[in-house]
Amino acid sequence: MSNSTQKSVSVLGSLNIDYFTKVETLPVPGETVASLSLELFQGGKGANQAISAARQGANVTLIGTVGDDAEGESYRRALEAEKIDLSCLQTGSARTGCAFITVDEQGENMIVVSSGANAELTDAAIQEKKARLSSADAVLANFEIPIPALIGAARIANAASVPLVINPSPYDPVFPWQEIQTDYLIVNEGEATEVMEFDPLQEDESLVRQRLTELRVEHLIITRGSDETIVYRRSGEAVAVETLPVLPVDTVGAGDAFAGCFTCRIAEGDSLENAIRAANCAGALTTLGPGAQNPIPDREKVTQHLEHLST
Repeated sequence: MSNSTQKSVSVLGSLNIDYFTKVETLPVPGETVASLSLELFQGGKGANQAISAARQGANVTLIGTVGDDAEGESYRRALEAEKIDLSCLQTGSARTGCAFITVDEQGENMIVVSSGANAELTDAAIQEKKARLSSADAVLANFEIPIPALIGAARIANAASVPLVINPSPYDPVFPWQEIQTDYLIVNEGEATEVMEFDPLQEDESLVRQRLTELRVEHLIITRGSDETIVYRRSGEAVAVETLPVLPVDTVGAGDAFAGCFTCRIAEGDSLENAIRAANCAGALTTLGPGAQNPIPDREKVTQHLEHLST
């Protein structure tokens, strides 16, 4: 739980074993290409985001499900080493989830996910964790868990006035946004268009604010790779925040590193722009190594690179 220096972040999301393969060029439908290498990593958006927040200094509780298998047990040991609270991590009947990730020489990727035990997280299980969610300094969730569980957690956070951060990936077009209040919505450009039902970067800000009001979203944060991160506010003008220039090795996990770092900084009471500036650094630095979790930077490394961004 929180103390005077560390804030508590509850993360809801998936835990997967990533099968990571490299190719010269990504295949098109119906094409077979040869792999240059194959590696196994621990991933899943929930675990990735939890590790990012923990490495930034938050006291992190991970809420999710792993399988009753060797992969699930190995994952628990790895998360314990990150000092992540696993008291809300349940063991399901299905196998631990997995993802099949292919990355080309330009660092672009394509991903296929098998949910496995992740699909067994229920709203009933979330209600059992009400005390933990209500006492958090921020709650972060993604779309790699069943929507009823996410909605249940969101309502608990809303009722307790806990800042709610949602990363709606992979996007679900039937998500009932109007049933909850989302404080911070983190999306890439494609997801932004799906959520808003138009490209917000090409429309007048007044239309964007109107749509955010309809969706009950306070802040829309659009990450754009090496380009500036754009933030639309339901009340106020949009702002652009500079990113850290890097030459990426692969982009897997960059968005999760951003989300975890951002949520940690928001939990600490940092300003919106400063939280995004730190998150931009975390996301960029994560692209410098293979896999989703190993390259996620700690707080010291992010702080060192913040001086390279304009203030």
